[in-house]
Amino acid sequence: MTNVELRRPQISEHSYCREDWQRGYRSLTEEFDYWIDEVDGEIPADLQGTLFRNGPGLFEINGQRLQHPFDGDGMVCAIAFSKGRAHFRNRYVRTAGYLAEQKAGRILYRGVFGTDKPGGWWANLLDFRLKNIANTNVIYWGGKLLALWEAAEPHRLDPDTLDTLGLDDLDGLLQPGDAFGAHPWVDPACEGDNGNPCLVNFSLKTGLSSDLTLYEFDRAGQLQHQHSAIVPGFAFIHDFAITPHYGIFFQNPVSFNPLPFLLGLRSAGECIQFQADKPTRIVLLARQGDRRSEIGNRGTKKGPAQILEAPSGFVFHHANAFEDGDEVVVDSICYESLPSVDPDGNFREVDFEALDPGQLWRFRMNLQTGEITRRRLESRCCEFPSLHPAKVGRSYRYLYLGAAHAPSGNAPNQAILKVDVESGDRHLWSAAPWGYVGEPVFVPRSPNPYQLTGAEDDGWVLTMVFDSSRDRSDLVILDARDLSVVARLHLKHHVPYGLHGNFTTEVFGI
Repeated sequence: MTNVELRRPQISEHSYCREDWQRGYRSLTEEFDYWIDEVDGEIPADLQGTLFRNGPGLFEINGQRLQHPFDGDGMVCAIAFSKGRAHFRNRYVRTAGYLAEQKAGRILYRGVFGTDKPGGWWANLLDFRLKNIANTNVIYWGGKLLALWEAAEPHRLDPDTLDTLGLDDLDGLLQPGDAFGAHPWVDPACEGDNGNPCLVNFSLKTGLSSDLTLYEFDRAGQLQHQHSAIVPGFAFIHDFAITPHYGIFFQNPVSFNPLPFLLGLRSAGECIQFQADKPTRIVLLARQGDRRSEIGNRGTKKGPAQILEAPSGFVFHHANAFEDGDEVVVDSICYESLPSVDPDGNFREVDFEALDPGQLWRFRMNLQTGEITRRRLESRCCEFPSLHPAKVGRSYRYLYLGAAHAPSGNAPNQAILKVDVESGDRHLWSAAPWGYVGEPVFVPRSPNPYQLTGAEDDGWVLTMVFDSSRDRSDLVILDARDLSVVARLHLKHHVPYGLHGNFTTEVFGI
């Protein structure tokens, strides 16, 4: 590894204290609305827009603790930047389940990842209701701010106030209970829409076989193309990748035994088992053809997808993908295995050193021969990749990731890592030993994020950092060129560890 810059005093390899890390998983029950006046450095005057961020914010209901953080109700934060100032606002997504449980003062729904209703198996027997927790991502597109959870419809929010406006069926596209993915991508120059940006997302219906559907929406939020295929076997797919001609899905090698879930003995997540002896299937679904105008209103043509096989592993998040002649290249955060959800465990007591780290790998797939080669691009434990929006689905150079402070082993994310995938150079900014970072979001300096008008790393990296020494969170602005700190915005409180978010150049709420 070359050109690594640690911008703090020397810190031991074991850079974190688990008790400090645990404090980031406390509920934030208050909703705030204020200008951020405590700032170290200066907020760039040309940083204009709004960072929307989502994640679970409640980890208990009236003293009843959730078994897994991913079962927590979604809380959206908005940090708006204008003329060198910043404004913070947070609101819980008022889903039907959130309102019902807050009124009842107790857990009413089974959680997907481990939380059961009080009362043992009898209280959970044959209860298949899912609470749409709207806690995974949030994106502004087509004039709508949508809070996403991959197992159901999105919730629409007011972008100025973050008030919940209700479920959104995307102009009749979704039926009640239909899934809509929580990891959309924006194609900066969609070939099926005259080179304009389009939002690409997917839905998954899984069982003995899995039905994958790919959606493409224009800038106005209108559905332009829809493609679908049935692939064999159960699928647990959290994220996908795109190129100009393909949607790419890694079908992780897992099995699902529904019986303990039906009997009320286990949550759905506890019934998933990783199968190390099975390959990872890579599904390539063509984006060209099957246009809405050719197949009728809301129609879709079922057809085979191209399926390749790679060595066993598990992928939550993809960094990017691009086409290179007859080959498709996908960069992904890979794990050797998926640890089982322990029904008797406490997620706050996780033993990081006992778990496999996520690492950045490159998969190169030859579509003519079906051959797949792979190599590791980054051995440091990392997650939450981000890149220039104009490079999505295209060959690129720079990638930004949440990462461990130490170069080896598994640990919480305490640093932001910049990887030059062409030269192999690295930059690292670390918040250790007291800081724990969230997802980095790259914001180009250009007012049009979908056009590359300057250097690929000309912009800023925004990340939320929980500072355990002050028991508060900060929004840190880094110069994307060298990860030097531009400004550190001190919030008045902590913000629980989040999941995903997006930046829009429109300024809301101020």
